[in-house]
Amino acid sequence: MGHPELHAAADVRAALAAAADPARAGGAAAFFKTGPGGYAERDVFIGVAVPATRSIVGRSLSLPPSEVAELVASPIHEERLAGLLVMVERFRRAGRARTRDDAMRAAEHERYLDAVRAGHVDNWDLVDATAEVLLGEVVFPSAPVDEVEPAIVAGLVASDSLWSRRVAVISTFAAIKAGDPRPALAVAERLLDDPEPLLHKAAGWMLREVGKRVDRAALTGFLEEHAARMPRTMLSYATEHLDPADRARYRAMC
Repeated sequence: MGHPELHAAADVRAALAAAADPARAGGAAAFFKTGPGGYAERDVFIGVAVPATRSIVGRSLSLPPSEVAELVASPIHEERLAGLLVMVERFRRAGRARTRDDAMRAAEHERYLDAVRAGHVDNWDLVDATAEVLLGEVVFPSAPVDEVEPAIVAGLVASDSLWSRRVAVISTFAAIKAGDPRPALAVAERLLDDPEPLLHKAAGWMLREVGKRVDRAALTGFLEEHAARMPRTMLSYATEHLDPADRARYRAMC
């Protein structure tokens, strides 16, 4: 007999608590830099594995939006992740061809932006699990896109929040998958002088995917123009899949 459906934030919270592992929590707290001065300072982990969280999310898709919002605003990392993944799954299901629900997709998109602006999408795993779908698939639905840098994305890139800027970066993965490298290139160029290593990694990852999935020449053209001033981490990620000689040449330019 399967596990019952969950209908309230309190039910999800109890299910996550039952799956928690204190030893795992300690490791996660160290991995995600929750100590003083870390990028996730004061974040709280209870030690739930991601597959277990996703299983609980699968039982939580009928939660009212207010209950999802309660999870997303939680001080506990796994509860925020669960709430955000409920939004992702609802958005995806609302996009199925035979039962498409554009109103539901728009509502989840707006709720996501509210969560980003409120500072609840505040670690790299939360961003990476959500931004491509809940932002990118809305603003970059096809290739070529109408706007290389829509106002929503431009605003996030200009934000003082590290996590808002990372949301902007990862949203461009949707454009890459649709065959258009331009949004990723534009956002990466805006972040060349950004001081945050987590953004260097994200932008480099997107540049690498441009070269792998869409257009190697678009990547190398960007590198020819910008490699000399790219942060080393961004350049390293962007060139991972180039031929060794080309990789060495670009990295020597930095």
